[in-house]
Amino acid sequence: MTQTFSGASPRRGVLSIDEGTTGTRAGVVLDSGATHEVFYRPIKVSHPNDLAVEQDPMEIWTATVEVARQAFSRARGEGIEITSVALSTQRATVMLWDRVTGRPLLPAVVWQDRRYAHELTAYEAEWDAVLLARQGRPVGARAPFLWAARQIAAHPEVAEAHRAGRLLFGTVDTWLIWRLTGGAVHAITPTNAASTGGYLLDRHAWDEEWIGHLGFPLDLLPELRSDDAGFGMTDPAALGTAVPLTASMGDQHAALVALGGLAAGQGMCMYGTGAFVDAATGTTPALPRPDIAGVLAQPGRRQRDTTHYSLEAYTSTAGSALRWLCDDLGLFASPEELGEEAGRVPNRPGRTPRFVPALAGVRTPVWHPEATASLTGLTLATTRADLARAVLDGIAHSVCDLIDGVADTMGTPFTRLRVGGGVSGSDPLMQIQADLTGLPLERVSDSATASLRGTAYLAGVAQGLWSSLEEVVEAQPPGRIFEPSITATERTELRAAWCDELTTHLNNPALLPTRDCASAPRTLR
Repeated sequence: MTQTFSGASPRRGVLSIDEGTTGTRAGVVLDSGATHEVFYRPIKVSHPNDLAVEQDPMEIWTATVEVARQAFSRARGEGIEITSVALSTQRATVMLWDRVTGRPLLPAVVWQDRRYAHELTAYEAEWDAVLLARQGRPVGARAPFLWAARQIAAHPEVAEAHRAGRLLFGTVDTWLIWRLTGGAVHAITPTNAASTGGYLLDRHAWDEEWIGHLGFPLDLLPELRSDDAGFGMTDPAALGTAVPLTASMGDQHAALVALGGLAAGQGMCMYGTGAFVDAATGTTPALPRPDIAGVLAQPGRRQRDTTHYSLEAYTSTAGSALRWLCDDLGLFASPEELGEEAGRVPNRPGRTPRFVPALAGVRTPVWHPEATASLTGLTLATTRADLARAVLDGIAHSVCDLIDGVADTMGTPFTRLRVGGGVSGSDPLMQIQADLTGLPLERVSDSATASLRGTAYLAGVAQGLWSSLEEVVEAQPPGRIFEPSITATERTELRAAWCDELTTHLNNPALLPTRDCASAPRTLR
């Protein structure tokens, strides 16, 4: 590894914004590849009913401006030159707004929204195979284009804006790019477009046949640009300065870059609101297998004019389960307290209670978008520590299912697996995860800022701050290794008990894979 950066106090950096589902952070990524001070503001998520998940687009925007200005001001005060702005965002959260007033016309519908999940099942027989072959994902439960079409039909003011040529549609990156450039650019990047279920993997183009089939007006589609194509200059009215807006990525794709998922077989697991397992697969797509549910092919990044593909599996419930237990139910004061309580309970096969964290459906190892969570095995002897341990066990087992699914789809083990994200800061959870996977897991240094750093690395390479992604990624300090602490026999028993629990909970044994849960290839060190 060659360290090419000079000086103890780097004076150049990329202002990076990471707009997540539950909060927005911003910080300057220095030319050492490390982050300067990071500023954060939470964002509200509303649940109008059991299936709907919404946010306020203007709150997203004002939070972005607030933290970005704080980060810029702090860096400028210390003499750091900001060479560009980079953006990473939650994916597939979409909105409609008026290009003249700049105001959103409706709440944004969040990527976790399942209001059309049941309706979309009617399309599966005709469209799943078609979409898997050309988009790398099936019909699924997410319906950004169907949602937009329904809003145009249902709301006269939205329909009028469309007729007058004032209506704009886009994901969070589209919305923020448009606002940051003062309305000059209406664009989207592949790592965000793919998650909408409308992107042709091998053509870098919209799947107009499918999008049109859902009733969405094709004239509303944002312009597709590479992740590092550049989006013009920032509006001084937005950030107080005009600098190039150089790169924009979906948050998990940016995290894959920061965690070193650059070559085929290198992978990562990000623990945030949900948990995502991704693996790079090279410059040729590795398409999903029909017998493995929930593993999607996608553009890992489009750098210049070359697409580097990846596979991904995710569960919608990780940090959201901790927030639900701590903030909504008040059973624990904080996720940290929950982790401390869980650490008091030892591993043992057959332990009760058990928690299936399906608060927003299940994707892998089975496709069941309408599934709900369960907490079973409660007795008068159950303690708070038992509940805490059951929650962390459930999250870790769900992530094991993702790792197995991605490895099986690749057909080869991971060559490396690193972990990051805010929830990965829980030492008890990471130890449970290592035990259940049987793998040494490396939690990268500064893991909570992986998405923020990854997109900054892409912007920095595009502007010549670094010669390559490999240079800056490999220059980062090593992380902490969590080694498995249980035997293979204990691991097999724990995974088998989880499979039984999931089978019982979903009440459909035929949906589950017949292979042993612990038998899938995972990684080589």
